[in-house]
Amino acid sequence: MADCVFCNVISGEVTAPIVHHGRDTVAFLDHRPVFKGHTLVLPREHVVTLPELPSGLLEPLFTEVQRVADAITSGLGAQGTFVAVNNVVSQSVAHLHVHVVPRTKGDGLRGFFWPRTKYADGEADEYAARIAAALDGR
Repeated sequence: MADCVFCNVISGEVTAPIVHHGRDTVAFLDHRPVFKGHTLVLPREHVVTLPELPSGLLEPLFTEVQRVADAITSGLGAQGTFVAVNNVVSQSVAHLHVHVVPRTKGDGLRGFFWPRTKYADGEADEYAARIAAALDGR
């Protein structure tokens, strides 16, 4: 869809720090991360909500989410991850996407009042490369 920013990231019309391009999925860093390394994993096909996701894309999407979660812990040294999907409410872009957020004990994340942080110039690309390298090593 021409008016979907995530479709435009997938097509390359909009740039984002890409973590992985797969056949059915794309993963890139959130531009307003909860914590550095916060990655969005989404289907290439424009689907708005999880209930609309074709069953044939369920396994590829969540296999990639699983891989990214593992790569965030191994590539960034996170102790774990928080994985979430918003459907309509709090869904800032109407294209299904799964948040994979790095977590460490005592990081301050409480409930759903997420603090936001910013990347320094060039830092987002470094985080994307580290996660991508960990994915490639799997």
